[in-house]
Amino acid sequence: MARMRLAPGLLVLGVAGCASVAAPPARAPNEGSASYRMLDDGRMAHYQLAIGDTATGATPLRRVQPVYPPDQLAACPPLQEVQVQVIVDEAGKVGEVRAIPADDASHAPHWERFYAAVRTAVLQWQFNPLRINHWAADADGNSHEVDSTTRPFSLIYAFRFECRAGKTAVSSASAPR
Repeated sequence: MARMRLAPGLLVLGVAGCASVAAPPARAPNEGSASYRMLDDGRMAHYQLAIGDTATGATPLRRVQPVYPPDQLAACPPLQEVQVQVIVDEAGKVGEVRAIPADDASHAPHWERFYAAVRTAVLQWQFNPLRINHWAADADGNSHEVDSTTRPFSLIYAFRFECRAGKTAVSSASAPR
């Protein structure tokens, strides 16, 4: 039977993992949380790639979760939905967050507060830049990158702010554009 030998530091970490965990702090009667999802409405424009081109990037590096508006916690309003177009520059930084009116959702009471929460969070997001690489083959048939450029892009996200039984939740969705 083989025996494993652990370094002394690892043994201490293992013991520390067995320690009891302090109880979380008391929470407010109503709390907010957020999540998101990407939408694809089928009408979005996409970059057309030439033969030999590849697209990479346009993936999230950092996302900040929207916070349920604190001034709405006590009222616990019905479902609020906020759809936005997130416009990302060539460096992968979010430069603009545009509201997309969804039916009558934008006329709901306090909708602007929920949109402001989304905008505040999403302006802090960061993406890997969208890079278009052009490849070509040399005389021997070996592929190599000829040039590369970064491009702006946009995505559409839908954020849902819900309050159930005194607890709030935010979820969302997005789609490339």
